Amino acid sequence: KDAILSGPAGGIVASVKTAVEAGHGKVVTFDMGGTSTDVAHYSGSYERTYDSIVAGVRVRAPMMEIHTVASGGGSVCYFDGQRYRVGPESAGADPGPCAYRKGGPLTITDCNVMTGKLQPDFFPSVFGPHQDQPLDKEATERKFRALAGEISVAAGDERAPEAVAEGFLKVAVDQMANAIKKISVQRGYDVTGYTLLCFGGAGGQHACLVAKTLGISKVYVHPLSGVLSAYGIGLADVIALREKTVEKALAAEHFAEVLGFLEALEGEAREALAKQKADGESIQVVKKLLIRYAGTDTPLPVNFVQDVGQLTSTYHALHYQQFGFALEDRDLIVETALVEAISTSDVRVGRATATAAQPTATQPTAGAEEPPEATPERVTKVYFEGRWRDTGIYIFEKLARNALIEGPAIIVEKVGTTIVEPGWHVSVLESGMELTRAEEK
Repeated sequence: KDAILSGPAGGIVASVKTAVEAGHGKVVTFDMGGTSTDVAHYSGSYERTYDSIVAGVRVRAPMMEIHTVASGGGSVCYFDGQRYRVGPESAGADPGPCAYRKGGPLTITDCNVMTGKLQPDFFPSVFGPHQDQPLDKEATERKFRALAGEISVAAGDERAPEAVAEGFLKVAVDQMANAIKKISVQRGYDVTGYTLLCFGGAGGQHACLVAKTLGISKVYVHPLSGVLSAYGIGLADVIALREKTVEKALAAEHFAEVLGFLEALEGEAREALAKQKADGESIQVVKKLLIRYAGTDTPLPVNFVQDVGQLTSTYHALHYQQFGFALEDRDLIVETALVEAISTSDVRVGRATATAAQPTATQPTAGAEEPPEATPERVTKVYFEGRWRDTGIYIFEKLARNALIEGPAIIVEKVGTTIVEPGWHVSVLESGMELTRAEEK
């Protein structure tokens, strides 16, 4: 049970630590890979769920609160006779997208190839029978032309292949944005002041579009975004979490018993960390109670304080925030006592851990008023918002810190590609890239 969703959890750890280091206190994490997208919410602390369903199996164990939707780079795109559909089927790695030269179906990756957002010349040549060929743009274009013809007949109007590809991208973006709404907006959080932290192999290709759909104006991209989940495991703290079922009313007569449970759990958690050679003096302890209304089955975690009245008012406020109402005349039940002991990782986030991916061009002089010039490797036509636009392609490692690039643009990194949509600009930072959306007039 400790390994459930461990990959995405590693990404959340890394994204939060790198985002906080870069000055972003409230973030929505957006991890888009080949088959799915995982999203999570962070506003000062990691959110956990204690009762969830994974692959159809109910799991009563603490884990990161992660919501998954079947939209990834390999999600199959098709027309059902009336609507554009994306997923839940995935082409996987074999055969993979059509452009992978294995006879695969059209996917989200192919949509980005069709619109020019993914350029074969700036993509690894690892395809074909000998894994030494580039993406097959021609095969993707042929399939999109055929599909556009089919849709044109059904719709009764002419559809261009690139417009069809952009339509599928819009469907995928809406699906991913709705996933984020479920873990934020639907729980009472206004994400317009948050930063979208994107990672995963396909995250940077769609981050601006997802952020715009949610009303988010900032996107942060770490230099290791394509492998951030693996990076995050190395940054993770060592944590021991212990819990005990209580099932007692939240009342003064049961408080001493609950306090005893918490003290015993703290001892168990500290002992578990000691076995992993953790420094006892540096261990942080967090105590929580899972509380619910009597007659209901949806507990919420409340930070423990030795005050029944404060615990009660905090629970009512949390319930109102998440569900829009509070039953203040209803008795409260302490369902579970939880203790989390944390041994903080001494791995530092910043220049030393991301050196291999940092820009190496000449740095701007101190006090320079103008940002250093960024010269594209190439200017090509890319399809944005219904038309082809001249778009610069930049190599991230060649960009000087503090460089400012106006969208549309394509930033090619060692482990990913970031698309800067029209109306956005990107600032190159020591710790990565920050994309900002211009205020709409």
